[in-house]
Amino acid sequence: MAARANFVLSSIDDNESGWGPSATHLPEQYKDIPYAPYSKGDKLGRIADWSAPDAKDNKDVGGRARQGYRNYKESYQGYGSNAANAFVYQHTEDESSFSVVDNRTAAQKKASSRGNTAAKRTGRNQGQNQNQKTGRPTNNRGGYNRSGYQKKPQRTRDASVTVGPEWKVLEEFELHRLAKLAYDVRQPEDIASYGRLYHYEKSYDRIVSKLEKPLQDLPRTRYNVTTSEDPVIQNLISKNEGTVYATDNILALLMSAPRSAYPWDIVIIREGDDLIFDKRDGGVFDYLSVNENAAEPPLEGTDINNPDALSTEATEINNNFSTQVLDEEQVYDFENPNPFYNAEEDTEPLASAGYRYRRFNLGNEEDPLYVVIRTEVDGVVKTGNTESFLTIKALNEFDPRAPGSGGALDWRQKLDTQRGAIVATEMKNNGSKLARWALQAVLAGCDQLKLGYVSRSHPKENNRHVILGTQVFKPAEFAAQMNLSLQNAWGILKAMVDIFLGLPEGKFVLVKDPNRAVLRLYSVPKDTFEGDDTKEDAAN
Repeated sequence: MAARANFVLSSIDDNESGWGPSATHLPEQYKDIPYAPYSKGDKLGRIADWSAPDAKDNKDVGGRARQGYRNYKESYQGYGSNAANAFVYQHTEDESSFSVVDNRTAAQKKASSRGNTAAKRTGRNQGQNQNQKTGRPTNNRGGYNRSGYQKKPQRTRDASVTVGPEWKVLEEFELHRLAKLAYDVRQPEDIASYGRLYHYEKSYDRIVSKLEKPLQDLPRTRYNVTTSEDPVIQNLISKNEGTVYATDNILALLMSAPRSAYPWDIVIIREGDDLIFDKRDGGVFDYLSVNENAAEPPLEGTDINNPDALSTEATEINNNFSTQVLDEEQVYDFENPNPFYNAEEDTEPLASAGYRYRRFNLGNEEDPLYVVIRTEVDGVVKTGNTESFLTIKALNEFDPRAPGSGGALDWRQKLDTQRGAIVATEMKNNGSKLARWALQAVLAGCDQLKLGYVSRSHPKENNRHVILGTQVFKPAEFAAQMNLSLQNAWGILKAMVDIFLGLPEGKFVLVKDPNRAVLRLYSVPKDTFEGDDTKEDAAN
């Protein structure tokens, strides 16, 4: 008789309070294992699925894709109510952070392979391959890839001033927000005038590029004294003629700050109820930039087209041009002589310069807020019996084919026929500088802004220049032509003055970030910049 098999059912603990084992009847071997509650609808994830289509990231095995592979660490889902963390797959290494050096597509790799094979056959290395039409390198090492695109170099500029460890940041202003401000200012009041002007020689209006005129080297004594060292302003402060004191070139830079790309700084002094805007000698206020706003500004280097060399060249051109176009035999004297001239120290003749001290009201009639500004006039032009004040500046061309030229047209070929295009290019490449010139002319109450077009006699020489032409603008119209809003400029100044008047007594520095469109206001020790060995004489 056959033996009968015994089948004994194991005991089942019924959990009346829900699914899963009961805490009171949990077997000893399972007591330390966490339990993830689940519902009847939960499904288990799959580690591998050979019936699913191949994933995009199939692993290669022996050069071919492994059939049926699925990336389990992406598709696996923990089961149970809310997928308890104890049962969810945790990958200990992040393989996504690793990548091969060559991440091109298969088509790109194939094309590259053909190109390398061809280069080997002709005996040329990758760094020597050139396009037969353009002569440009065809590889990334030479700056161009196969589509001709040149990667824009990353440029890091240095700040205009070294931020000391004891400097404390008080405020930070984003320049794009300043562009939304607006304020209306009434006509200013003339407080005093000093200096001597010469008349503009109208024969320079007849110069054309085919009849160029050499630019002469005419040394003249010029002054660019900072606000707090101006004896006239010191006297006005003692008489309590205003609350805010500054020069036109300092305020013009602040009022056009959203257009600036290069770094700069302004010293701010709070003494009692007064607010004084100062400058440091030898900085942005004493030298002119060239192509600051160009998409590809001049590159740092040792040749004559680096930013510092171009800045010095442009400054000398402006000084010589504004002297050469004036007739020193025709004189216009203001009420008072030049306040900075010292006969014992200054041996060179004085440059034509008139200083108009003007007072603007940034408040209202009931609660005025007076800003006293020293403005500068370069010359005077006579039309009939009327004499008008001039601001005289020069645009300069260095080399239209050199890096940093900003796509400028050749002035000798295009100035007489496409002057509008040349002006538009200058407004694009030198927007910050031209905005400051326009604002200085407006602050000084000049009727005309006279621009000269000066180019090198030869592109490779920066010490000989010629005048190719001149052009005259009305300052307000010139500002409008370059989309410079005078209301916005006054709005920026008004907002800044209101903030600075809330500062305690002391010294502060407003710094334009060298690489970002940001202004930072620092609180600095009172002796900052005093006794600095690098400080130059106020007279240039």
